[in-house]
Amino acid sequence: MRYVDEFRNRRLIDKVAQEIRCAVDPDRVYNIMEVCGTHTMSIFRFGLRDILPKSIKLISGPGCPVCVTPNEFIDKAIAIANMKGVIIATFGDMLKVPGSRSSLEKEKAKGCDIRIVYSSLDALQIARKNPNKRIVFLGIGFETTAPTVAQSILIAKKERLNNYSVLSGHKTMPEVMEALVHDKLIKVDAFLLPGHVSAIIGMHPYEFLSKSYKKSCVISGFEPIDILQSILMIIKQVKPKVEIQYGRIIEKSGNPLAKKSINKVFERCLSVWRGIGRVRKSGLKIRRSYKEFDADYRHCEPAKGGRSNLVDSKDNIRCFCGYILKGLKTPYDCPSFAKACTPENPIGACMVSSEGTCAANYKYGKDTTHSR
Repeated sequence: MRYVDEFRNRRLIDKVAQEIRCAVDPDRVYNIMEVCGTHTMSIFRFGLRDILPKSIKLISGPGCPVCVTPNEFIDKAIAIANMKGVIIATFGDMLKVPGSRSSLEKEKAKGCDIRIVYSSLDALQIARKNPNKRIVFLGIGFETTAPTVAQSILIAKKERLNNYSVLSGHKTMPEVMEALVHDKLIKVDAFLLPGHVSAIIGMHPYEFLSKSYKKSCVISGFEPIDILQSILMIIKQVKPKVEIQYGRIIEKSGNPLAKKSINKVFERCLSVWRGIGRVRKSGLKIRRSYKEFDADYRHCEPAKGGRSNLVDSKDNIRCFCGYILKGLKTPYDCPSFAKACTPENPIGACMVSSEGTCAANYKYGKDTTHSR
């Protein structure tokens, strides 16, 4: 573990933190948003806010794919789960996410066949072993997970696994970031860009942020040194641009094979983000050429009889997740946080996922809202 330890070396952390303190302009405030849930968790886990100058405000954005998945997706998954002969395959952190009236965990307790998997390939294996069942994989995530889900559809087509389908809730990061900079209530000067997403798409899709909106951007790794170095790079930018700190992983053009898989199976579509709303071209829907593997088409089209099971989706007014995902409020502003809403009994999605801002605050945080 020597390589990882070097990125957590206390002496080096203190050195970079001191460089940041020397580099900041004492007469300005730096509002820096991290748009990756792993960054959010690392910032809290290693207490990075405590060693940064007060003029640097770190804002947690919509970087948790489970958190930004809207209630209507959960409600649709629950409706499909209640159909005869269906097995739902999903990542574990989706189970507790509350929908409008229930959750997958509660439906599982009632008898629905809902199984936790670690990848879409596990879901394919369930389809192979259960030819008389209809397996629906819940496709959640950003550009990071989309290539593997695309490959699962390509494999299913090749093997003629016609009992396999995907309910796609995939979302794309650059488009929602543009929606954020358009929102006049959100005051962001710079972005820590997501390392996982950028490993797939590279740096070029973000360049509009610096060219059109004058936002400084750095693609960052996830260790303490990574994040602090990225903040230092942002502060030192004379003219806003996109830079790569995470050079040991990120290629400027991303991963061409992964992007090819995404483009072959998916196409861009309007997508609903929790708290942010409808964002054009920020979702990935399955192309019509692969519609037999599209759970939305197979199970939720009116002709298939699925729509009758759907409920009218609504958000819980006691949950501030929508505001938190936009960086307008912190978990401590939410009256339910750490009271009615805990990891054991979550009211909102941000408390469920390990990458959620509420979960990070609950595990590592402290109420510094007023001091910040």
